[in-house]
Parts: sequence; structure tokens; C-alpha cells
Amino acid sequence: MTVREEAQQVLSLLNRINEAGFGCDLSLLAELLDDAVVMVYPGFGGRAEGKDAVLAGFEDFCANARVIEHSESDHQVDAVGGTAVASFRFEIVYERGGGTYRSKGRDLWVFGREGERWRARWRTMLDLSEELEA
Repeated sequence: MTVREEAQQVLSLLNRINEAGFGCDLSLLAELLDDAVVMVYPGFGGRAEGKDAVLAGFEDFCANARVIEHSESDHQVDAVGGTAVASFRFEIVYERGGGTYRSKGRDLWVFGREGERWRARWRTMLDLSEELEA
């Protein structure tokens, strides 16, 4: 398999993760995450370790927020020797707790391949800004 084909597989997986996350399909999302996946909070201010902890964050968002708008751009994937790093710029507008928020930044994921299957192993968000909309 070429590096380009691996990168395409990872981009496809990343799209499935985003669809599952925004669609609140936590069972599908669970299949796409490594058991030991780590989510490092923006600014490296904490972390969620393990699939259950990471899924709990998605579940909380799904239970308490409503997405109004979501867009992605500047997708980049580098895959080398069974490891891949993927990132994209995002902007999301959502309602939560009586307020409407606009959040934007860069989502960064690290993937590992076992055999023919890729799984998400690490995630953080960079350059994150979040503002309460007027």
C-alpha cells in the first residue's frame, strides 16, 4: 500500500469519526477508537485516558449541546509506517446551557494501524478559541 493510499484511508476514518461524533453514534465511534485512546484537553490542561473516558466527553456534548453550524477545511494527513497524524481546521456554532457559542481551531488526531485496520489513538485541539455569540 502506498503512503498516499494510507493517507486516504486515515482521512476516510477521520470523516467517519466526525460523522459518528456529530451524529451522536457512540457505538460506531467506539469501534473507531483504540482502547487506550487519549484526549489531551486544549492548552494541555488535562486529559481523558481510555476509550470510556473519551466517549464520555462525546456523550456529554451530545446530551447537552445542539450543533447549529459545522465546517472543516485544510485537511492534512501524514502516514508513515503504521502511524498517521491528521489535522483540520474547524469552526462550529452550538447551543449549550442557554448560550450560543462559536468555537474554532485545529483538531489534531494520531492514528495507529494494526494489520489493515486504523484506529484513533490520540487527540487534541490547537489554537482553540471559543466565544459566546451575542
